[in-house]
Amino acid sequence: MTLQAPHSMVASGASLEQLNKDCFCLSLDRAALAQALEDELGTAGVSAGLKERCASAFAAQPVFVAAEQLQRMARVVQAVEAVVALPAYREQVLASAPATARVNAVAAQSVFFGYDFHLDQGRLGLIEINTNAGGAMLNAVLARAQRSCCAAMDSLVPTRASVALFEQRLVDMFRREWHLSRPGARPLASIAIVDEAPTQQYLYPEFLLFQKLFERHGLRAVVVDSSELQWRDGQLWHDELVIDLVYNRLTDFYLEQPANAGLREAWLQQGVVLTPHPQAHALYADKRLLALFSDEARLQALGVPEVTRQVLLDHVPHTEVVTPAAAERLWAARRGLFFKPVAGYGGRAAYRGDKLTRRVWEEILAGDYVAQALMLPGERLVENSVSAQPMKFDLRAYAYAGAVQWVAARLYQGQTTNFRTPGGGFAPVYSTVDAAGQAMPHGGGEHASYIFLLDDAGAVHPVPHALYVALARHEAVAFTLANQTFRLVDWYVRLKDGEPASIVNETYGICQVDTQGRVEVLKVPADAGWPTATERERMNALLFVKATPATH
Repeated sequence: MTLQAPHSMVASGASLEQLNKDCFCLSLDRAALAQALEDELGTAGVSAGLKERCASAFAAQPVFVAAEQLQRMARVVQAVEAVVALPAYREQVLASAPATARVNAVAAQSVFFGYDFHLDQGRLGLIEINTNAGGAMLNAVLARAQRSCCAAMDSLVPTRASVALFEQRLVDMFRREWHLSRPGARPLASIAIVDEAPTQQYLYPEFLLFQKLFERHGLRAVVVDSSELQWRDGQLWHDELVIDLVYNRLTDFYLEQPANAGLREAWLQQGVVLTPHPQAHALYADKRLLALFSDEARLQALGVPEVTRQVLLDHVPHTEVVTPAAAERLWAARRGLFFKPVAGYGGRAAYRGDKLTRRVWEEILAGDYVAQALMLPGERLVENSVSAQPMKFDLRAYAYAGAVQWVAARLYQGQTTNFRTPGGGFAPVYSTVDAAGQAMPHGGGEHASYIFLLDDAGAVHPVPHALYVALARHEAVAFTLANQTFRLVDWYVRLKDGEPASIVNETYGICQVDTQGRVEVLKVPADAGWPTATERERMNALLFVKATPATH
């Protein structure tokens, strides 16, 4: 088989996504992956344990995605946030939600939203939204183990600096959840990573990665079964440790199971910061909401602006709730539909219509299901020892407060995503922009701008440049920063081999964020936002991450 080399394709201006069919180079350095895992967890041999438990967690080849598609994904995320922020929408959705979703004055935004997309021949569709999306830390480790196959790929491979910045933003996100929920309180001290029987979960290694990440940033972190949590004396306890915040990985989204009684009571009493929480699931992840997001009349009735409506209608495949009255029509049209349970997750009990039997159809009618217009996944050709084989892929955008933090692909075979396909699993996304739409740095003498916001407490908030531009132009809002004044730092940085090498210019100022999350840059003296020595040290640490040698 004769294949066009990646470097010649890029040089000729061929579509980046064409490389999904024509590039068979391996980007994953498995020795580097093993080293990255052991560095993260501080335990020798952990890579072998992960390989035994999660044999198909990591794919060896990347998925190529055009910049335009990543930017469209970011716009879809912002459009959903705009709808959810509407009082009419919240009132309508929460009216029929369980009691745990109707807790008043919930300030936490909820971490790790996963917006799952299918991309096929330029068509992009939002398949579903998850509020406890897994895999973020596994993707960070995977990114550290990427190696360029040729010069043309150098600018597409994730840099160590970008991964370190992503991990820092994850910790800042949890701290932000604490301060939103406990304004003026002491700093966050303890986190419980909670699931049912966590040691038996497929992604248990990721729980350990999160535990180590939190501990590296001075937080006490434990991985626990939800049944081990106790609500007493107005606090949530694990043994003798008071839990400030629960990182919730449960799939009992409304805390209805008896084993979750302690956590449920703590949540109802607002005695713990729970993230993601039941209200977020009701507002974003119930599959019936896809029917609303794809219905122009319902969106218009809620007062959704035309521009936002169009973004959703262009990208959310038409969805409807399955009812007995529509059974005959839906059965006749089943070959163009995909059926999924309202409260489903992980592809469980989800079916392509053309694969349905009468028995399964009767189960669908007896259960709570939605029918979604079939949106085909993308295809990535992967080379094995005999020939090239096609793998399906979807794209997961990890998002917080309306901003995309990271985008990963999942390679698989079968009806739905899974981690059972040899050669499949999480795959890095290669593009000419990052997840937030910022141009990826190139080698040589090129430059990039890095934006930081400094608050009155001395915390440093890195902001992707593309997001800052959108905020300054009032094309986006920053809900999590609302009603605050920040010192604004803009460092213009020289890059070497895609990594920050030296600061060329420094610009400082002041910006205010109003109660609606709108940003205004104030006209002030040039040195008005000057950082302290400690803040400068922190920003330098975020930018100039010490390189670690590759293991071969």
